[in-house]
Amino acid sequence: MEKELIINSTPTEVEIALLENSKLVELHHQKTNTNFTVGDIFLGRIRRLMPGLNAAFVDIGHSKDAFLHYTDLGPKLRSLLKYTNNSIAKSIQTHRLDQFKMEPEIIKNGKIDEVLARRQPILVQILKEPIGTKGPRLSCEITIPGRFLVLTPFNDVVAVSKKISNAEERKRLKVLLESIKPKNFGVIVRTAAEGKNAADLHEELKLMLEKWEDIYEQLPNAKPPAKLLSELDKASSILRDILNDSFNRIVVNDKQLYQNIRTYLQSFGSDKVDIVSLHKNRKPIFETFGVTRQIKSAFGKTATMPSGAYLVIESTEALHVVDVNSGHKLSSNDAEEAVLNVNVEAAEEIARQMRLRDIGGIIIIDFIDMRNKDHKQRIFREMRDFMKKDRAQHTILPLSKFGLMQITRQRVRPEVKINTAEV
Repeated sequence: MEKELIINSTPTEVEIALLENSKLVELHHQKTNTNFTVGDIFLGRIRRLMPGLNAAFVDIGHSKDAFLHYTDLGPKLRSLLKYTNNSIAKSIQTHRLDQFKMEPEIIKNGKIDEVLARRQPILVQILKEPIGTKGPRLSCEITIPGRFLVLTPFNDVVAVSKKISNAEERKRLKVLLESIKPKNFGVIVRTAAEGKNAADLHEELKLMLEKWEDIYEQLPNAKPPAKLLSELDKASSILRDILNDSFNRIVVNDKQLYQNIRTYLQSFGSDKVDIVSLHKNRKPIFETFGVTRQIKSAFGKTATMPSGAYLVIESTEALHVVDVNSGHKLSSNDAEEAVLNVNVEAAEEIARQMRLRDIGGIIIIDFIDMRNKDHKQRIFREMRDFMKKDRAQHTILPLSKFGLMQITRQRVRPEVKINTAEV
């Protein structure tokens, strides 16, 4: 499969298009002045406790207070609070946790006002960006992500991605990381670590520990609300999460960003540096690669497919509804087979649309009615296959009695909405 990343940078924003076989499948948009990105770590201050919601509102400098629910505190909350307070008071001398005495875990179904107090400083990480009228959503389970690993302070466990299916490789990675990770730090092994040697993983672990040390050094002088660690810019964080050996080309129209991406790839000792090129043509980069044309045809209420069938996509506050229509082309000797083909084509396009628009929450799909049980099963299997490439967590249910498919898809940032109009 041809995978390309086209990056359009202007003074006020960066737009990133991910193409698979020249088809637009993801579009990311980042204004260069946004201050709240998923993964950023802040020293916040608890503004108020809401026992009714079992949650706290935390001041991290956003116009709306951020939301922290009891379930997002994580079992190691007491250890995190102790470490934060001691670092602020300068009573611990190192960022390492070898000598740090861990506190008892909090209970799973406890009450927020039993573990937190008003005006208390607290180390938090952004779980969801502000969406609509809601402020950011926070977590106290701090994670520092890298390309191959994710570092989890206070959580002395090594977990290996389920997508690494080879039992030997899983065992090798687990044993290797248990031998090199520092005490009282946990590690999640990402899919990209498969087949990597000890030196690569050790190097990345060192870089992540340096970031943790950086947070530790800032704590004594930080006045909440303060940002302590910023996620990479959107371009680099997307590269970190999706860059694997299947990429064929990355094109960028900004010299500085071009250099940053090359340096970023070199830091992994990657032989992928040569796939990055600088767009020097006077024609806009998105037009050259046909992205603009695809944006115009893909966004809006209807999305048409090559067979002439089309989707109608409607969004409400609670859920998104997709209706599959056959158009006028459904003239075939075998009507059931023709319906199946349209539904399979629609499933592929719906999977693409969900990634492209970053649709989250509950999605209901009304496929064209099928009587055949095997056909219904096949649509379910095809949908699962088409959504395998989707990095957002999702759950797909088989077709219901009424021929509807229900999908839930993780919502992390606001849905991408583009109003297209010809001038």
